[in-house]
Amino acid sequence: MVSRQAREAERRRQEKARARFERAAKVRRERSIVAAALVAGLVIATGAAAFLLTNDSADGDGSGDTALDGATPTTDAPTPLSEPLPTTDPELYDAPPAASEATAATVTLETSAGDVVVELDDAAAPQAVASFERLVGDGFYDGTACHRLLPDSLLQCGDPTASGMGGPGYSFGPIENAPTDGVYPAGTLAMARPPGDGEGMGSQFFLVFADVPLPDDAAGGYTVFGTVVQGLDVLQSVGAAGNDTGATNGRPATDVIIEKAVIS
Repeated sequence: MVSRQAREAERRRQEKARARFERAAKVRRERSIVAAALVAGLVIATGAAAFLLTNDSADGDGSGDTALDGATPTTDAPTPLSEPLPTTDPELYDAPPAASEATAATVTLETSAGDVVVELDDAAAPQAVASFERLVGDGFYDGTACHRLLPDSLLQCGDPTASGMGGPGYSFGPIENAPTDGVYPAGTLAMARPPGDGEGMGSQFFLVFADVPLPDDAAGGYTVFGTVVQGLDVLQSVGAAGNDTGATNGRPATDVIIEKAVIS
């Protein structure tokens, strides 16, 4: 576990990095608004409420996991970079582990962009933590790419197919530990799911690097199962680089590959 002194030092460093990131994000938003205003007849839609974290499985078993969609759902894939994101072929499962298997633990995501360390909250979200710990322990996430980015707020990972449709072969629920005010603060580790389906979580998750409102749908909010305790600046740097297409969500311009996930 990370020592209290180390956590405090990391917290102060993250606060400074967060302040720098938010200033840069404000400039980007202002530039985008000015540029958009020059296009006649263009309708501008802003705000995090325009985005949904979904888990668009065709069969609802969690094998097709989360996709981060815009205000207008579309099946069009973003224009790819010169090289496709890597994919993996991990072992799939018939059912999720029991919630009672969850333990207090720290997970280090060793990524191509830098290490991100998260502490899991087994007391508040035992089902999500039990699933995540199993997948980490079995190497499910090793070699997977973080396939979707909202440059001003969050990074989505955990799909072995890097398409937004992959998962562990099972789905689980219900929603655990969702914020009552619908705001997910910087440092949040949460599960994504299909719209209106609180039982559709699988392997995909998102890491929040700037406070973002995600309004509840018919099923509720999103399961918060951990906190980033180191590496928030890594995520903010990925966000600052934007998307490969320059859109509001899509593949990160900076590839983020989870080279190895280690539990301790």
